[in-house]
Amino acid sequence: MADQTNHNQAGEVAPSTVDKQAPSVAEEQAPSTDSPEATDIPTANAPDPKAANPEDNPNAAKPAAVPPKREKPAAAAKGARGEKPAAAATGEKPAASATGEKPAAAAKAAKKEKAPAVEDKPFVEFIEQDYLPALQKAIAQQGVQNFQVSFAKQKVPITGFESAEECWQIIGSWSEIGKRQFNLYFPEEDIQGKKGFSCNEGKKPSTLESFLIDERRITLDLLVFGLVQRLDGQKWLGRN
Repeated sequence: MADQTNHNQAGEVAPSTVDKQAPSVAEEQAPSTDSPEATDIPTANAPDPKAANPEDNPNAAKPAAVPPKREKPAAAAKGARGEKPAAAATGEKPAASATGEKPAAAAKAAKKEKAPAVEDKPFVEFIEQDYLPALQKAIAQQGVQNFQVSFAKQKVPITGFESAEECWQIIGSWSEIGKRQFNLYFPEEDIQGKKGFSCNEGKKPSTLESFLIDERRITLDLLVFGLVQRLDGQKWLGRN
């Protein structure tokens, strides 16, 4: 026995205690084979983690969460109140007007609308506010001084018209040379209707003549020009 012991000591190396313990330690640390456990090691039969259903395959990759879109402050406020966003925010075209016209066309049509003409005013209002001031200015530009003009409803001061009804008249007068007076008559109380004219120099007028009967439409300028032209033909303007 002594020789055998010596032989082992001389020619063989005694096994380490680590080697003796290795099998038992490996067995203790080895995973149990009772239940399957998923690993990250790919196999030929393993499904694609991206294509597999996460509920069936625990190795399937979950889709990345998409962050919610942020609403603009104005749109969010309107959404909270239950209002619809503006057409520009929703991409909708602006609605047409109630008349069926587009907003741009309606605005353009509104710009084209002209203000009512002065000739469309009520007769008395037109004469007092527009015609008399324009007539006085035009006669003054002809060099006439001390010109007076009035507007009244009265009888026609012409022989033979005593029984006629009263009518609106423009009466103008001045006294540079003798005593001059003219009357412009509006029997229909309408500048577009019949009109008459008479004039005299210190005597009662004897003739009633028509005034601007060939014009289709009477305007303020035409009514002023016609009377100035008639008075100039009577030699009552300027140096006459």
